[in-house]
Amino acid sequence: MADPFPLSQIRNIGIAAHIDAGKTTTTERILFYTGRVHRMGEVDQGSATMDWMVQEQERGITITSAATTCVWKDHCINIIDTPGHVDFTIEVERSLRVLDGVVAVFCAVGGVQPQSETVWRQANRYRVPRIALVNKMDRAGADFHHVLHQMRDHLGANAVATQLPVGAEDNFTGVIDLLRMKSLIYEDDLGSVSTETEIPKHLEPQALEFREALLEAAAEADEEAMEAYVSEGDVALPLITRALRKATLSCSLVPVLCGAAFRNKGVQPLLDTIVDLLPSPLDVIPMEGVNPAGEPEVRAADPDGPFAALAFKITADPYVGRLTYIRVYSGERKRGEYVVNTLRDTRERLGRLLRMHANRREDVKSVRAGDIVAVVGLRDTNTGDTLCDDGHPLVLESIDFPEPVISVAIEPRTKADEERLTTALHTIAQEDPSFRMKVDQETGQMIISGMGELHLDIITDRLRRDMGVQASVGRPQVSYREALSGKTRADERFVRQTGGHGQFAHVILEVEPLGNGSGFSFVDKTVGGDIPKEFIPAVEMGVRQAMEAGPVAGFPLVDVLATLTGGSYHEVDSSDIAFRIAGAMALRSAASRARPMLMEPIMAVEVVMPEAHMGEVMGDITSRRGNIVAMRPTAGGTQTIRCEVPLPEMFGYATVLRSLTQGRGTYTMQPARYEPVPQTIAEEIVARIRGPLAGS
Repeated sequence: MADPFPLSQIRNIGIAAHIDAGKTTTTERILFYTGRVHRMGEVDQGSATMDWMVQEQERGITITSAATTCVWKDHCINIIDTPGHVDFTIEVERSLRVLDGVVAVFCAVGGVQPQSETVWRQANRYRVPRIALVNKMDRAGADFHHVLHQMRDHLGANAVATQLPVGAEDNFTGVIDLLRMKSLIYEDDLGSVSTETEIPKHLEPQALEFREALLEAAAEADEEAMEAYVSEGDVALPLITRALRKATLSCSLVPVLCGAAFRNKGVQPLLDTIVDLLPSPLDVIPMEGVNPAGEPEVRAADPDGPFAALAFKITADPYVGRLTYIRVYSGERKRGEYVVNTLRDTRERLGRLLRMHANRREDVKSVRAGDIVAVVGLRDTNTGDTLCDDGHPLVLESIDFPEPVISVAIEPRTKADEERLTTALHTIAQEDPSFRMKVDQETGQMIISGMGELHLDIITDRLRRDMGVQASVGRPQVSYREALSGKTRADERFVRQTGGHGQFAHVILEVEPLGNGSGFSFVDKTVGGDIPKEFIPAVEMGVRQAMEAGPVAGFPLVDVLATLTGGSYHEVDSSDIAFRIAGAMALRSAASRARPMLMEPIMAVEVVMPEAHMGEVMGDITSRRGNIVAMRPTAGGTQTIRCEVPLPEMFGYATVLRSLTQGRGTYTMQPARYEPVPQTIAEEIVARIRGPLAGS
């Protein structure tokens, strides 16, 4: 591989979509046609290059994002293949944070599915330019135009077709290139033999209609293209490409292609579009961070500029140890040189620098702006940390991590496993920021929390097989939250007298509920030196600590506005620790009188089943306290139900759904929000945890 490539010839892209839309198969074909691999692996056979974990090969799904690099038409394409299951959404989140462009893959039958929408929202948040591939055009029920309409309706995307399919289902033979107004017909199963022909006569009217829409979209993005379109009624190919690229980079347009990756059709045109329309590091908005003075500072993509990189993923490699994946935004560093972790104020040495190909490694001597590599030797760097050179410190925007929604108790089977279990869980927590672990102070049990049953199942499987730890796992428990429904005030004093100096703090605190999902806010409204300013942070720290265990059942208290309105201090006996304790006491006292309530996670669920079983499935959803939001027919005589169901009611649903639909029903779910638990159910939950519900 030529190294280094000019920045203009680098593409950092992700392949993202709903589960089973064909992301990994598409990536596998890209690697084959670019010469990166010489034999195509298959997901169903467990031989896909990018699904290298044993757990991925057994289940036929992607669990962890995998990076690779290939070359197409003198362009270096760094690819991250991301998972499609909602339990592993953190892998998509941190990948999108560092990528310049995305190929969004949609199933031609399933269309826009729940995780498709989640990925799209994540890409919107980071303003990542996208192109779309409508995959599986060879499957029964494939409908390119239906998916195009869904992208516009469900995603709000300005989706513009740059290709049209020639045939569909078993008759899918190729694509119409609307830019060049030619057909590309595939003549063998490998997709390596294709013929460029005129557009079939029966498809000419449709092609002209979509070509017109494409020209209008291109003209809106570029003045020169607009002039050519108005004066001549057509636009030259280089001008169309330039205009489409400009619109794609601004996220105002999404070019849509079609193909059947499993049948090796449409992959080479996809590669051409990645090179032609998706951004290089030079095309994206320069990264902005904060310097030590607290001022914003921009780092443009420049190999000669100050070094700046973001660590976005940690993995434990059995052969080389801890691997830290970084995206370099500016500057250059060689193997063995030092960098500064600006978040932790530590110096780190870049040991080996590795260009990754899934789980295989290729040593490189240096990294520069635009590169995505793995580093060996970074001991104190975690996901979201910034690495810079000594003379130009900067903190880049970090990565948001989702809160876990499900927990289980775990304990070692033998005394020998006890220490290994703790070490292994710490390793996993470093790799996966959506995984949490803690010790329950009341029971002494180790509690692990994650994004769903599959997430925790994969973690316990890794403990056993990859790390050699034998552990027993309890039944899944819902990660409830607690919230306030009223406003109240607490006046608390903490006074302790000992032989020498005592402890004194007096805090007056008001608490009230914030909107669902608003988080925590602390406001200082003290006046006239009631409490010295140096003690205010200690009060806030005490309030935050007390919110970790709410008054109803000990679950975290959320969505609270805490206002410090007054208090007093003692010139000798007051201290940080005294005000921290007083703040915690005030929060507990006020929260217990503010009509606290238990909150449960509500899941957005989509169920696909044969129409004949619709009545039984709907009845079962209703019995689970579910609320049906929408229903729509889908291809092949199936129906899709969108509903919202409390997470506690969804345990074991896969088995029930198989039974109700004779094994033909499938479902997906993802967190939507938290809502209050009905009083009778809340009383049962609290009674199970700590006795009868009081004061609620």
